[in-house]
Amino acid sequence: MNPLHLILLAIVQGAAELLPVSSSAHVIVTEKLLGLDPTTPEMTLLLVMLHTGTMCAVIVYFWAAWRATYFSSMRSFQTHIAHLLAATALTGLVGLGLQMLIQRLIAPHASHFEIESLFGNARLMAAALATAGILIITSSRLRERNGTMHLRSALWVGAIQGLCLPFRGFSRSGATISAGLLLGVSRRRAEEFSFALAVVLTPVVLVRELHRFFKARDALTTVPKESLLQLLSPSLVGMLLSFLAGLVALRWLSRWLEQGRWHLFGGYCLFAALVVLWVG
Repeated sequence: MNPLHLILLAIVQGAAELLPVSSSAHVIVTEKLLGLDPTTPEMTLLLVMLHTGTMCAVIVYFWAAWRATYFSSMRSFQTHIAHLLAATALTGLVGLGLQMLIQRLIAPHASHFEIESLFGNARLMAAALATAGILIITSSRLRERNGTMHLRSALWVGAIQGLCLPFRGFSRSGATISAGLLLGVSRRRAEEFSFALAVVLTPVVLVRELHRFFKARDALTTVPKESLLQLLSPSLVGMLLSFLAGLVALRWLSRWLEQGRWHLFGGYCLFAALVVLWVG
């Protein structure tokens, strides 16, 4: 991979991962346009490191807000942690249940099935993007309310996040923030909770992707083991770039959300769905 490809992927992943426009769909389209193979160990490791960079950007950007709300008192901390854990648990139940259902429908007799085999389907990605766009536009039409995140709202947001997991194109941040708005949660609280959920969920995703990386690398006997450092070096650069792109993206998202421009992200998702169909 040449430096230009690395920079483009890092910016696309870093920005789209945190904006409500689906990073996975954008990364897949970018890889196709650049002629890259996302199944190689190099690409798998790079995507893991890019995710790590964006997660660090989330922590840095929201730390002050979380400290003022989630860590304001022991009672507040316990309440918010309970909401996050309950929402994450429901995300896992919905996501895994949906994956099992998809396997029964698509490959009922397969001994080994990975949901990633469906990720390259342009029609599925376009449908997921369009669904996210409609959800964002619908939530933006409501008058803002100043509700807080209660347990019931947290569970609904967690369930919506679970629906996003199997489908690339169904923006996690777009769906969870929109769900919070539809439930009457204020824009600021919905945004803070959505990205707090991302921090809880991301380490699990990173461990899974690292497992896939080492599995793919071990399967390639032509790749010497000592080449790990060579694979890691561009990934570290990509992580730094995705971190910086993530900070810019979060600033952009917060500004548009507070200024009542949330619907523009939905319009972009609808446009991106058409692009995915065309490229696919």
